[in-house]
Amino acid sequence: MSSKIELNRLGFDDNKSKNSPQITANSGNLFNSNQSDIDWSLLDEKDQKIINEFIYLLDKSRQLFNGLKDLPQYGHKSNQWNAYFARTFDIYTKLWKFQQQNRQVLEQKYNLKRWQIGEIASKIGQLYYHYYLRTSESNYLNEAYSFYQAIQTRAYYSKANKEEKPDLMVKKLRFYARFIVVCLLLKKSKQVRDLMRELGKNIDEYVKTYDPEDQLEWQLVRNEINDFLEADSIVNIDNDHLISLSNRLIPSHVPVIGPNSLLSYNEDFKNQGHNKTSNINQLALGEIIIVGNCHNQIKFSELSLDMYRMLQAVEREPTPNNSVNNKLQNITNLQSEKSLTTSLMTNDSDKSTTQSIIQRENPHKYLLYKPSFSQFYTYVSSAFKDLPPHSVMLIYLSADACESHTRAQIEHAYDFGGVRTNSKRDVPNLSLSMNGLGLNSSETHHRKSHLSKETHCIYPGDLYAFSRKPMFLIVDSMNSFAFKNFPNLFGQPFLSLLSPTHLPNIFQEKQNQHGSLLTLFLFNPLFGFCYVCNISNITGIVYSKSQDQISAIIIEIARAFYKSKNIENVFLQFSSDDFLRVFIFRFVFCYCTLKLHRGFKGTDFYPSSQPQLTNEILDNKTILQMVLDLASILNIRQLFLDLNDD
Repeated sequence: MSSKIELNRLGFDDNKSKNSPQITANSGNLFNSNQSDIDWSLLDEKDQKIINEFIYLLDKSRQLFNGLKDLPQYGHKSNQWNAYFARTFDIYTKLWKFQQQNRQVLEQKYNLKRWQIGEIASKIGQLYYHYYLRTSESNYLNEAYSFYQAIQTRAYYSKANKEEKPDLMVKKLRFYARFIVVCLLLKKSKQVRDLMRELGKNIDEYVKTYDPEDQLEWQLVRNEINDFLEADSIVNIDNDHLISLSNRLIPSHVPVIGPNSLLSYNEDFKNQGHNKTSNINQLALGEIIIVGNCHNQIKFSELSLDMYRMLQAVEREPTPNNSVNNKLQNITNLQSEKSLTTSLMTNDSDKSTTQSIIQRENPHKYLLYKPSFSQFYTYVSSAFKDLPPHSVMLIYLSADACESHTRAQIEHAYDFGGVRTNSKRDVPNLSLSMNGLGLNSSETHHRKSHLSKETHCIYPGDLYAFSRKPMFLIVDSMNSFAFKNFPNLFGQPFLSLLSPTHLPNIFQEKQNQHGSLLTLFLFNPLFGFCYVCNISNITGIVYSKSQDQISAIIIEIARAFYKSKNIENVFLQFSSDDFLRVFIFRFVFCYCTLKLHRGFKGTDFYPSSQPQLTNEILDNKTILQMVLDLASILNIRQLFLDLNDD
């Protein structure tokens, strides 16, 4: 498992057999046909030089691109992978510029085809996409989108189905799959649906024309994407248009902390700032581990619905002003990228320059889909090592419960279970050696059940060592209770947000299809509220009013939060970071919503935190009344208790 979203089935690994959706045929094989058709004796010296230079750049770019998979997938501060990406960007810059300048010769003498130009552009789009996954900077995702959009607009693959061999058609299908992934991450829902129609038509044509062995796998790809889109469509607006709003962090939508006061996007609250946080050591979110291991949850390739939502929640909305390469709007202007690639190629002695060039807008993150325990531990260790001073590591666990079989539950580190990891790589069966001591199989099973711990599980105790640095833990699992008494062994700031351990039956059944409840509230509070109220369609006017009410509630939570006399300092420390502050405030909104909801009965149905928030926040009458007012706006007030109800 790596820091990137593993999309091997969609062809993000270009080096295996040519007819499987898992890979892409080696681009060199298709370009080589051009070389075999060249009659060099008919070319003058100038044309030969142009073609030879193009072949050299093509081969070099392919070698560098294929080498990306061999780079270490963790340890993002390593200059090794950064310099390698810089060289790869640079060679593709030269290749693209060269084919532009010599297009006529290459088309007439080398027989350069339109789809081959598209292949080069597609590789550049993939470079940007993988650089986004490496750096967590969503601006690079926008650059990948601009390339894929240009490829589609210019119809580079329009004649793919005219070829005798299926290789080119497979490339076209993979282009659509990659483009869909990028549009999904950018929340371009309408375009995703348009692309899905195109992908479906091309899959049908591919199957009809070539009768390939991998047709069932491509049908699975199409079904996965359709299921994913349906699962992510929590709310529709006006019964006609899907709500397609970015859920990345927008600074104007978040209360911000000044040097000596709390400020807010609400002007009235801005004037009420005070000095409560001035003497608190402020922290910033530096490293993020996002783990998804819910067995039956809807997913696309190796990105579960919960992971998809959380990765957006820890990114800032990219803007044209802070784009890494704002000049690059389409692939004809690729030569402007040279300033980026040149500046990235710095050596170890020029770290200050490198840091100024790649100054992050977003904290770095690793995405781990169903990792084994060893994989999880490796990436957490790497994130821990790379964590800058005065920074926080966020560990997000969305996973099935791993309940304990231990009779005497005394030690919180391991006796209460945890959350599951991938069990495909089984450890050796120790029952053989136990039987060697004279234990029969039933005795072996008995001892294993009551003495042994589950191997494929993340226990609270597994995280203790990493609490030597500030840690923010989010656990969305039916066994989140196991993490409730996490000891602060090293005196570092620690805060956990834990999901409910029980849900009404109707939501238990829907969780695999629509994602985990706490995650949904942290991702989009209004969607979470509508979900627990079974609202799937609202008018545009109601949606706007509801969003305004959510904003007002968040402001009121912030006001109560910072006026509290008994709040733990750790909340103030973590709230100095925009992302963590948003999570804390949305957590409070989730708690208040579920506490008032008639369907959620008892503390096991509410989220919890460690340390606990004070009652003056969780039982704040003003906040609770505002939640009821939101219910009235949505015309579902009857689903909620009155304030004076028990």
